[in-house]
Amino acid sequence: MPKRFEFEDYDPLFRTPGNRGGEAIVEEPWPVRSGSPEPEVPFQNDSPFGNQSKPPKTKSLIKPESTVRLILKRGHVISYAGLFLFTIVLYFRPYELFTALSWMDKVAYWLAIATIIIFLPSQLVLEGNLTARPRVVILVLLLTLAGLISMITAINPLEAWNEFNDVFIKAVLMFIVMINVVRTELRLKALLYVALAVTFVLSFNAIRDYQTANFAVEGYRIKGLLGGMFGNPNDLALHFVTMTPIAVTMALVTRSFILKVLLFITAILIVAGNVVTYSRGGFLGLLVVAVVLGWKIGRKRRLLLAIVGPVILGVFILLMPGGYGIRLLSIFIPGLDPVGSSGSRQEILNRSILVSLRNPLSGIGMGNFHTVSLHETVTHNAFTQVSAELGFGALIVYLMFLTAPILWLRKVERETSGAPKESMYYYLSIGLQASLIGYMVSAFFAAVAYQWYAYYLVAYGVCLVRLYQNKMTSDVTAVASAHA
Repeated sequence: MPKRFEFEDYDPLFRTPGNRGGEAIVEEPWPVRSGSPEPEVPFQNDSPFGNQSKPPKTKSLIKPESTVRLILKRGHVISYAGLFLFTIVLYFRPYELFTALSWMDKVAYWLAIATIIIFLPSQLVLEGNLTARPRVVILVLLLTLAGLISMITAINPLEAWNEFNDVFIKAVLMFIVMINVVRTELRLKALLYVALAVTFVLSFNAIRDYQTANFAVEGYRIKGLLGGMFGNPNDLALHFVTMTPIAVTMALVTRSFILKVLLFITAILIVAGNVVTYSRGGFLGLLVVAVVLGWKIGRKRRLLLAIVGPVILGVFILLMPGGYGIRLLSIFIPGLDPVGSSGSRQEILNRSILVSLRNPLSGIGMGNFHTVSLHETVTHNAFTQVSAELGFGALIVYLMFLTAPILWLRKVERETSGAPKESMYYYLSIGLQASLIGYMVSAFFAAVAYQWYAYYLVAYGVCLVRLYQNKMTSDVTAVASAHA
């Protein structure tokens, strides 16, 4: 029997109607009587699972009228609506854009609370458990536990609690909500379009600020239009890095010509916005993202890409703004940095590694690194931020949390390659892989381990994989019923 895609961390997709929770009873699409040879599963020649020709003669035990159900049945409409509204408020921060909406500064908090309150009983009724259990959920809960333990040994327990409560736990809870309630392609696309819409606004404003010389950071760098995770130019550049491959692959997926053009324009604006942040981490992340996208999407034209790539890079160098090249060279020659931030960050990196080595078990407490840093600064590195504040065990968990969906998405990419009907899964799996890889590169230069960036990206990836698995299982069930 050809090996099909298995997402082992989720509950089995086939269950009996009386088993809503606990241990699921698995029914194979083509069960075999004891002692009889195992039949081959019939798939079309263009199936991502392999080439099969004729249906098996063995009669399927799954009847069309069977009550066997799929794990991703429709539901969580209200919970998804809460998540969607929360995401809009989180990203667009309307209380910052319009002073008349200043009363909305706590809306995101109350939307999150309301969404959780609605989600929990809905999930219990729908699935008989509090959450689906892919490996990433276990990992994020372990990271949460590390944050709680760090409060016991923290230099300042109150600061550790504030860091945990203000951002991190909200990101964790909404992450869990997202992977459970995003049950259709439409829901996933809607969230991605919200993210791209705010990125369009942010990149457009970044370019406008640069053109009008509105430099609010270090005298030559723009500041994000919105605060929070978009206020710092380096954090803004990191967001641009993660959104670039999503914009490109969404443009390839959509069938609407107008929307396709708008998405490609958005991708160009995002790249330009990234450049005018003058972020070195943003440039390195963008470079890696471009390589990943080119290598994967252009797999059949890699020789052409090897020729065109340097030309595109040359054009990029010619068009980049004045001083940008010097800024990038300061990665290797710290003396070229006009404000000396490159050398300072190297010292902070060394300090964060030393603190990690001295506190390997539980770290010095979430949000506490500034107390032992130089000039009260943060680590400027998401990975040493975790190791210094939560310990090396938490760092391993964090790395597994980021890499697990990349491996799953890689499986989806392989199985949908050359299958036109599955182009959405193929391109988005590539785009999300590139986004996560780009995040890990740029996060090496930003203390963003507890911020929303990674949790939304990982959730997007898990949702896509889950939707793909559900679709394939539905197809298998339909074929089994047809040959019953």
